[in-house]
Amino acid sequence: MASRRGLMSEELKVEIARELGVDQIVNSEGWGAVSSRDCGNIVAKAIEIANRKYGSS
Repeated sequence: MASRRGLMSEELKVEIARELGVDQIVNSEGWGAVSSRDCGNIVAKAIEIANRKYGSS
């Protein structure tokens, strides 16, 4: 299976993590330590940003 390139830039992920208050976990323990719930919240926020930027279809 081919490796997938990340769709979300690291900068955007870090910005959203900071906004949601999980940036300290990312900084100290890495992305693997972020809970599934917080990861879901990060993805939801990224989708919200994309919909605002590109419009929802």
